[in-house]
Amino acid sequence: MENILVAGATGTTGKKVIQLLKSSQYFEPIAMIRNENQKAQFEAQHIKTVFGDLEKEVSHTLQNIDKVVFAAGSGGKKVVEVDQEGAKKMIRASEDSNIKKFVMLSSMGADNPEESNDLFEYLKAKHNADEYLKSSNLKYTIVRPGSLTNEKGTGKIKLSKSHNEFGEISRDDVAQTLVRSLHDDAPNLTTFEILKGDTLIGKALEYA
Repeated sequence: MENILVAGATGTTGKKVIQLLKSSQYFEPIAMIRNENQKAQFEAQHIKTVFGDLEKEVSHTLQNIDKVVFAAGSGGKKVVEVDQEGAKKMIRASEDSNIKKFVMLSSMGADNPEESNDLFEYLKAKHNADEYLKSSNLKYTIVRPGSLTNEKGTGKIKLSKSHNEFGEISRDDVAQTLVRSLHDDAPNLTTFEILKGDTLIGKALEYA
């Protein structure tokens, strides 16, 4: 079993990632939490936790960790401090800890932030974090979903290597794609966008 640190474990998508890892025969989730209040929800499910704040030092969170899922976000409140610099901090620490794979939850539009007026600051932060990961020495997968919905997942997506359309995708299917990207046979050093679609996630990733 590989130990997977989930940054952003208390977020809506992060919680789904934790549950998928918990039910996997390959992975054990470790939820990164910021305060004591967040601990009980995971302990009740026998899920390990580690305290870590993306605005502070994070290297201690990676002890005995094999791979990382970065699903953290500030909800638009501290995009530079958390979405950008927090991600870069975790990437640097992962390099130092010889992490085997770093799976980044990014966003559709992060390749060209200047095309968005409303979300420019957020997408610019995501873009900078993504570029930093690409220039690291880590194996990585960067997943850029469309608008997130709370619809029930289908286990199917539409995957594209380049940006050609906007759309929606359920958090369930995003979480499944993130976890599937952790597997050793999943593509490395790759960035792709995902929307609601008709191709099974495992099959779609063969073309990533």
